[in-house]
Amino acid sequence: MSACINGLSRAVTVSLLLISFSVSSACSNGNCQMLDSCSSATDCVSGLYCGNCPAIGRTKPVCTRGQATIPTSIINGLPFNKYTWLMTHNAFSNANQPPLPGVERITFFNQEDTVTNQLRNGVRGLMLDMYDFNNDIWLCHSLRGQCFNFTAFQPAIDTLREVETFLSQNPTEIVTIIIEDYVHRPKGLSTLFANAGLDKYWFPVSKMPKKGEDWPTVTDMVQENHRLLVFTSVAAKENEEGVAYQWRYMVENESGDPGVKRGSCPNRKESQPLNSKGSSLFLMNYFPTYPVEKDACKEHSAPLAEMVGTCLKSAGNRMPNFLAVNFYMRSDGGGVFEILDRMNGPVICGCETLAACQPEATYGTCKNITLQTRTPNMDSTAGTFSGSVQFSRSLAAVAYSPNTIVVLCFSWLPLLMLLL
Repeated sequence: MSACINGLSRAVTVSLLLISFSVSSACSNGNCQMLDSCSSATDCVSGLYCGNCPAIGRTKPVCTRGQATIPTSIINGLPFNKYTWLMTHNAFSNANQPPLPGVERITFFNQEDTVTNQLRNGVRGLMLDMYDFNNDIWLCHSLRGQCFNFTAFQPAIDTLREVETFLSQNPTEIVTIIIEDYVHRPKGLSTLFANAGLDKYWFPVSKMPKKGEDWPTVTDMVQENHRLLVFTSVAAKENEEGVAYQWRYMVENESGDPGVKRGSCPNRKESQPLNSKGSSLFLMNYFPTYPVEKDACKEHSAPLAEMVGTCLKSAGNRMPNFLAVNFYMRSDGGGVFEILDRMNGPVICGCETLAACQPEATYGTCKNITLQTRTPNMDSTAGTFSGSVQFSRSLAAVAYSPNTIVVLCFSWLPLLMLLL
């Protein structure tokens, strides 16, 4: 197992490099495979959407992966910390979420679909920023711990009810929520989750491993209905409300630009060193400080695969358990989803990718599979983002350009300083 993991950095990076050869045949009507050219969402097989990646010069659309393979659907019954799960950074910060009536939202966006759709597409971790606002607890993308009407998205309970619906409809799934916590009202979080109907799924703090031991198996967690893990950034709330203090249970690399700098994977200042043995979980952040939708497809290709290898080494060959990204569906082909498969495979079954794992087989017994190693066929000229795993529309059509947002945000800073 260690030899397989040691080679992951090279394997992930090399296997994502595309080897060119010509493809002459065309496809349509739901028969197109990943990287086949397409002109509409209905051309691609289930789980793929029709999109492009101008950031790397691919302006013509191809079938692109839009859903994760849940690792427990292939290899089940291992401790929770043996798997890698997809997490969305600022999961609530949806470019298509309407602003408050009469208010123009002035903030950054990190995702392009609802939390419900994210969960349907295989996301199993949600980063949520919670604030006191309008005599309630809201999800807000703000600054200095204060929410404003132009940075607010929606009451937190609305999103949490989406999570509750998903968990009730999918009784074998486990979801993790990490809260950037600016809630000051007494018992605010515990009351909020109870009102959303999520307390029945709560994984109790008393059962969380505190010295780096393995977590319970996913089978046990499902049997006991402990299918919701919630962490807060405020240490006192572990004793006050029973909400786990994040950095007592996981290590985390730096977020923003330091977390995407090539060849470096420093730990976040609140976190223990990444190679610490005192925490069982490892959160890997991979998103720039300023989210740019059109660049995400480039970020989610070879650079992300290389950074996984870098962080793997920094953590003493411990695989991340959560991979947090912006615009999770954007890629040049397999993207975040393919990289997740290559993170899970070596750990849970000893194979290069999750697709090669065989249920109930001996560790290291792998299926022979053909990995995607070709460049896209560029016959088509039109593209689309629509359907259950696709975007309803391009972010550029519904939001400011990133540069415009920066200018607007800085223009508001004098007013914000007066309000703080």
